[in-house]
Amino acid sequence: MTRDNLVAHFEAYSAWREQLQNKVQDLRRWLHEQELNDAQFDLRIQHILDRLKDDKLSVAFVAEFSRGKSELINAIFFAGYKQRLLPSSAGRTTMCPTELLYEEGRDPCIMLLPIETRATDASTTEYKRYADEWKVFPLDVDSADAMTQALLQVSETKRVPVADAERYGLYHPNDADNILTVHDDGTVDIPSWRHAIINFPHPLLQQGLVILDTPGLNAIGTEPELTLNLLPNAHAILFILAADTGVTKSDIEVWRNHIGNTQGRQKGRIVVLNKIDGMWDELKAEAAIQAEIDKQVETTAQLLALDANQIYPISAQKGLLAKVNGDDVLLVKSRLLELEQALSNELIPSKQEIVRDHTEGELNEMFEATAVILRGRLNSVRDQLDELKGLRGKNQDVIEHMMLKVKHDKENFEKGLQRFQALRSVFSSQTNKLYRYLGMEALKAEIRDIRSQMEKSRFTRGIREAMNTFFRDISHNVGKATEQVDEIKLMMEAMYKKFSEEHGLNPAVTTPFSTLKYQKEIAKLEKAYNDHFNTIMVYASERSGLTKKFFETVATRVVQVYEIANRDADNWLKAIMAPMETQVREHQLQLRRRLESIKRIHKATDTLEDRISELEHMESSVLQQLAALNAIQNQLQQALQHDANQDVAAA
Repeated sequence: MTRDNLVAHFEAYSAWREQLQNKVQDLRRWLHEQELNDAQFDLRIQHILDRLKDDKLSVAFVAEFSRGKSELINAIFFAGYKQRLLPSSAGRTTMCPTELLYEEGRDPCIMLLPIETRATDASTTEYKRYADEWKVFPLDVDSADAMTQALLQVSETKRVPVADAERYGLYHPNDADNILTVHDDGTVDIPSWRHAIINFPHPLLQQGLVILDTPGLNAIGTEPELTLNLLPNAHAILFILAADTGVTKSDIEVWRNHIGNTQGRQKGRIVVLNKIDGMWDELKAEAAIQAEIDKQVETTAQLLALDANQIYPISAQKGLLAKVNGDDVLLVKSRLLELEQALSNELIPSKQEIVRDHTEGELNEMFEATAVILRGRLNSVRDQLDELKGLRGKNQDVIEHMMLKVKHDKENFEKGLQRFQALRSVFSSQTNKLYRYLGMEALKAEIRDIRSQMEKSRFTRGIREAMNTFFRDISHNVGKATEQVDEIKLMMEAMYKKFSEEHGLNPAVTTPFSTLKYQKEIAKLEKAYNDHFNTIMVYASERSGLTKKFFETVATRVVQVYEIANRDADNWLKAIMAPMETQVREHQLQLRRRLESIKRIHKATDTLEDRISELEHMESSVLQQLAALNAIQNQLQQALQHDANQDVAAA
């Protein structure tokens, strides 16, 4: 049996990430052994390691029901169970957004959020903070049958009065696209659950894969969490169509509004034309069948404004059957391997590039800071050597004069320290100003105010004005934070330059910090909200509940953006001050050592050669440390630049 291509690529990526973690751990140990690390260095290294360990790759499957989403997930990821793991049958099986993942420390289980929570305005993300709101059922991972049976709960429905369905935002009597059918007794069938999280130790899930199975296109318009959070943040989205039905009107709307983009090709966005086995006809020649498939691919490409080579015709059901039975011929015919290859080429390299860029930037800053410390030590040792070698054969008066000179240098430096302490005070004041612009309490107060305005307004105009105010205010605050970051950076650059000129400290490059990613995230949220608002809103009174849910989801995401911005700003402020503190500490130490050396020589001239020998040994040690640092940096650079996909190609 041909090995699953996507699985192989994912395993290669995980191996690359693990190797990178090991190299970073090696760096941490070396810094500790050489007494070159401090609390700030250790914190930054731990941050890198935590990010690598918690790294996730999210793959979302989006389609109308009965397009074969669950079957495709089974075929790509869970064929090893030799049966269908996720429910897959005619009709609608996935009734709520379902995340498949593995959380270390939690027992295998299914967590289900009751549909009744839709009566509140709180987002799914908010509910994830409160475990007691979820129904939790254990999973027996040793039994494929038990797993399959347990997962059937995700597709459960319940019959409720129309009024309840309206309250949950699942039924709208004036909506021509409403998919719920009212029974004779005035009830409708709705999903039992709002959201499902399936936690179990599948090898790929353990390595950081997160699979999102969506419950049909209608849910994308009614569940803000999908529209504003899960789908935009997925690393890959598979948009699944059926070969027999082609592209419907709702397919086009969802593609344009939530998945594709106006610029054409977008990384990680793949269109799947499923169920091509329905076109297999033993009474037709293979060429005729292929011509029909090609025509459907061409039509799909035109309607979605894509190149034909961006459409992947497959049969998920035959692909799963082939993997279960070990039928290589059928597997090739299903064309599932072509899709897996495309997903590997789209997902793994782009994700590796993101991780590489983030990690490389931080590590390079640490290497440069460490090199500055070592070069400073080397210069200081060489200065002391020059001084002491110059004392050979000199009388006590010359040595005493040298001692007075070093004392004078030490006194001047201590005066400079007073300016440094004044800088610390100004730095603290500027830091507080930055945090005012990124303040969590002020943001939460703003959210409460906007929420109050929306509740008072019955019409679209009032809601839109409130939301425009919200986005304008937070964008303004992030903009002011950007100005404050620039002011702090200029202040620190000036101080570094002054200390370098006055005391011979090595000039350090201040760590850059950009707020662009927060601005882009907020702009993306604003666009998504406005697109949704323009699509479905006429009067706020008709769908005020849905509007509130979308606002709460937006607010939750903005809070998350601010939390990340605060954490990043905190790390940056420590990083920008740390080199100065380290250099000041190092310079103080070296001045003290110089003074002590000359004092000892002044008292007993026969120690001069011993001290010179000692300094020459220190010079050699520092040079060895610099060489070792360079070697470790080269090893880490090689590990970073290694292409995980090459390992699969070689195999």
